Amino acid sequence: MDNTDYTAKQIQVLEGLEPVRKRPGMYIGSTDSRGLHECLREIVDNSVDESFAGVAKNIWLTLGSDNSATIKDDGRGIPIDKHKSGVSALEVTMTKLHAGGKFGGGAYKVSGGLHGVGASVVNALSSYFLVIVLRDNKAYFQEYERGNPKAPVTAASQKQLDSWLPPEWGIKINQPESGSGTITKFIPDKKIFGDLVFDKTKAKNLLKDRAYLVAGLNFNFKDVRDGEESHYYFEGGIKSLVTHANRGKQTLSDVIYVSKTDANMQIEAAVQYTDTFNENVKSFVNGINTTDGGTHLTGFRIALTRSIVDYAKKLGSIKEELTGEDMKEGLNAVIYVKMPSESLQFESQTKAKLNNPEVQGFVTSAVKEGLDTHFEEHPAEARRIVEKIMLAAMARLAARAAKDAVLRRGALEGVTLPGVLADCQSTDPSISELYIVEGPSAGGSAKQGRNRSFQAILPLGGKILNTERAHLDRLVKSDEIKNLIVALGAGIGDSLNYDKIRYHRVIMMTDADVDGGHIKSLLLTLFYRHLPEIITRGYLYAALPPLYKITIAKKIFYAYSDEEQTQILKENRDAKYTIQRYKGLGEMNPSQLWETTMDPKTRTIKQITISDAEEADRMFTMLMGEEVAPRKHYIQTNAKFANLDI
Repeated sequence: MDNTDYTAKQIQVLEGLEPVRKRPGMYIGSTDSRGLHECLREIVDNSVDESFAGVAKNIWLTLGSDNSATIKDDGRGIPIDKHKSGVSALEVTMTKLHAGGKFGGGAYKVSGGLHGVGASVVNALSSYFLVIVLRDNKAYFQEYERGNPKAPVTAASQKQLDSWLPPEWGIKINQPESGSGTITKFIPDKKIFGDLVFDKTKAKNLLKDRAYLVAGLNFNFKDVRDGEESHYYFEGGIKSLVTHANRGKQTLSDVIYVSKTDANMQIEAAVQYTDTFNENVKSFVNGINTTDGGTHLTGFRIALTRSIVDYAKKLGSIKEELTGEDMKEGLNAVIYVKMPSESLQFESQTKAKLNNPEVQGFVTSAVKEGLDTHFEEHPAEARRIVEKIMLAAMARLAARAAKDAVLRRGALEGVTLPGVLADCQSTDPSISELYIVEGPSAGGSAKQGRNRSFQAILPLGGKILNTERAHLDRLVKSDEIKNLIVALGAGIGDSLNYDKIRYHRVIMMTDADVDGGHIKSLLLTLFYRHLPEIITRGYLYAALPPLYKITIAKKIFYAYSDEEQTQILKENRDAKYTIQRYKGLGEMNPSQLWETTMDPKTRTIKQITISDAEEADRMFTMLMGEEVAPRKHYIQTNAKFANLDI
């Protein structure tokens, strides 16, 4: 079928929108920040699909001050002619589930939208939804409230377009240079999402990922809230994505690129090892980031393990049994599968995990063949990779031996650590909190001031091991880290099980000085590199203790910044006051520590999140790794922004 053949005949309908508002989680996974940005992804991917159809070359995304998102493409424009149901094809697409050119394979062969439910679901979950279609030098529009059309599809006036669209887009009626395409603007419904707002970093990462996947497609981003603009365009495809992720790292090979196509499927894989200890693997299907992996990722891992083991045997290098876990150390890879959209099978509507069984075998065969060929043609690179994997295997066995030795001594048999961990009475992880406290002095005050029914205290003896480049065998030999791992209850390494964690709030409480900041950095490195799901599940927090205690006429105020201190003094300028600067948590008595830092009603704690995993990985490598020059440059560049209390 010609790619330009996109009319009402290609629109098929299965179901209305009533279920979406009743059970939004069934369609977008959740109504938290992830669900909010799933809505954004659905609309952006509709525009990306126009590129897959060989039409769109540019996509624009603008975040508005009213928490709106406006997405424009220069594709064909959604059909506005009358559908067989009696209304416009545009209205059918936006108000019926499983309605669109993707269902039935008529207008798209490759699509990121499963069954075309994306736009209609977002419409149902938006307080305001606007679609503008540019076709044949004319503009048509329809507005909706919570999924319900306000009026039939109507021709738009120039005045209306000017009021709706950014002026830099220059959309003019009856001017061919305005081209064709679809513009979608939506405001998420507060009844569904509360006060959540679009995260600029997540929005930019969405576009950047798509730009890597669709070589030659130009993405333009603007955030009206602060005026920031970004542009993404990559000719190198997924090879560029791996290269970008590994900048600043010592690589063991060039990017290994594998590609294979058959009648029903295409696989691309880009692989590169570095001398780091951490894995960074992304998987995609039809432009969708399958964050939970699936059959394509399983097929890739099988191929990688078989290929490396085969080459290691050829070299005679295998002294220990190699496992798939050993292959992960230093691995950076992208796996991208394209296939007919009507064949896609996902574990849920959020499309986080691919379930097509036929994909696994195809990917395994293609990647194994490609890696074998590369290793034969580049033996020096292959040898370096095998040596890296062998070291990982030896470290794994050493870690297991060290852990077994500790177990035999009985130190890990129970979760109670007499004299170190002051545990809480609750056994319900959802309400239990673990405070990781700097030093015995603050630990003593925290133990006395806490609510022992749900708050546990674990004092640290000092700075912990820098785990950026530490294998598991070193971790389990460190008393401070071992105590923390046992207290958490989730294990480490091959015994790690996050479902067994004993606290759903793990709160770092350190002094507000340079040493406290360093301890917090070391803890963050440990969690990010070795216990990452504690962060991604939302369990990790940082306590924000006050910097000042201000006493005014026997009334006590706490200031958490210099600005807050100035404001308090300004509001009480005529009164006598005394100021105490807290140099450390140990200076607070138990009641003060409870009031300022531990009482859920009055404390300030900050949840640790990762909005940009790629940038977080780069920052940890730079700040906590062995290379001095990048860290020195960063410190010199950003020192003027730091507020050091030395």
